Amino acid sequence: MSKGYVILTEAVRDRAGMDAYSRAAAPSLVEAGASVLAVDEEPRVLEGRWHGDRTVVLEFASVEAARAWYESAGYARAKPLRQAAADTNAVLLAGFEMPPRPA
Repeated sequence: MSKGYVILTEAVRDRAGMDAYSRAAAPSLVEAGASVLAVDEEPRVLEGRWHGDRTVVLEFASVEAARAWYESAGYARAKPLRQAAADTNAVLLAGFEMPPRPA
């Protein structure tokens, strides 16, 4: 089973509102067993165009666990705070596992 990743790109309009969102979302992330792999306020775009001024990468045990977190009651209470404070794009990705090397 591959890991699941949620990537959020956020164009923050209200820093205090995003701080409130972070505090409200944290318990749902802990409950879901998520890891915060990256939070970057200055992503370096290598090609193309990138949305927002903050990028967050979350890791979950599986795609199903990531979806369950996003749809959970705990996160549903926090999500409106983010939506009021930032324009966000969010994606759910399945991790990739390299096939074993031939012996």
